[in-house]
Amino acid sequence: MSRLYSYVVRYDSGFAPNPFYGFCTLATCKPPIRKGAEIGDWIVGTGSGDRTVRRAGYLVYAMRVASILSFQEYDANPNFEDKKPYRRGSRKQSCGDNIYYWDAAENDWGQRDSFHTNNDGSIHAEHVRIDTGVNRVLIGDDFVYFGGEGPLIPDTLTRPDGRTIIHSGIGYSCIDDARSRDRFIEWIRSLRIRGFQGSPFEWISLRAKSNPRHL
Repeated sequence: MSRLYSYVVRYDSGFAPNPFYGFCTLATCKPPIRKGAEIGDWIVGTGSGDRTVRRAGYLVYAMRVASILSFQEYDANPNFEDKKPYRRGSRKQSCGDNIYYWDAAENDWGQRDSFHTNNDGSIHAEHVRIDTGVNRVLIGDDFVYFGGEGPLIPDTLTRPDGRTIIHSGIGYSCIDDARSRDRFIEWIRSLRIRGFQGSPFEWISLRAKSNPRHL
């Protein structure tokens, strides 16, 4: 039976998750979810309640896990070549999450210049340790991504014990109650839209800072 994983997307930059080029992927961060999720499970990310964001309870994205790849497979698969980051490119190119590859010469992980390297592009050892500690990339082609422009999730989507299926704070929730899971999926389907729908919150925030008259 499929499950539903719910967590707060604290930094919605287009990197984790990465909703571009026809696939929503979770290749970094959230190692417990990447470790536990299986094909057919749903991953749901909601907005942060931080005072600089104030998007608690709003849907950032939802995806059904269609496949799971190792970092080596992700790196080698031509379907995900565009997700390799190009830091001097567009925002979409800059936030690519296909950042890990096996460096045979060093017998260790290589890390492409990305959101998880140091500012000078050098390897960030702690990110490498955490990310590669779970050698799994979650791939979804059945997804909707709203970024910082998503709808408020209805309060009615609760578990039978009265607790909401939407996680808040640090960590995550794993819902295996079929009724609660199916009600959430039904709500997602009722939106009648799929794929990339809105900009990441951090992109919107950057636009607002550069154009304060639009606040």
